[in-house]
Amino acid sequence: MDRLLFVYNANSGKMNAVLDSLHKITNPSTYNCNLCTITFGVFTEDDLWKTFRENSPLQLEFYHRDEFKKKFNSKWLSKFEFPIVLSEKNGEFEVFITTEELNGFTTSEALIEAIMKRATPD
Repeated sequence: MDRLLFVYNANSGKMNAVLDSLHKITNPSTYNCNLCTITFGVFTEDDLWKTFRENSPLQLEFYHRDEFKKKFNSKWLSKFEFPIVLSEKNGEFEVFITTEELNGFTTSEALIEAIMKRATPD
C-alpha cells in the first residue's frame, strides 16, 4: 500500500465549512459525513485523531469530495460513495474502509483501531 486517501462527504471552502458546522449543531442525525463528525466534531479537530494523523507511520492524504473528484477525475470514480477511505497501490484505488463502516464508528479511537489493524496485518 502506497498511501491512504480519506475522502470526506463534504465540499471544500470556508462557506461550506460554516454550513457543515451549523448542520452538525442543528440536525446532527441527518449530517451525511460521519468521517467529518468523528475526526473534527463541530468546530475543531479531535485531539486523538490529530495526534494519530501527525504521528502515523502511514502516508495519509485528505480530500473533500469536490477536491478528490477534481484531482482523480475518471469514469471509475462514480463507483465510490462518500465518505470513504481508499488505499492506493501502483496508481490503483481499493476500498480500505467503506462508507457503511465509517458510518458505524462513533469515536476516532475506533477509526484508528480499524486503520491500524488493516494496515498492519498479522
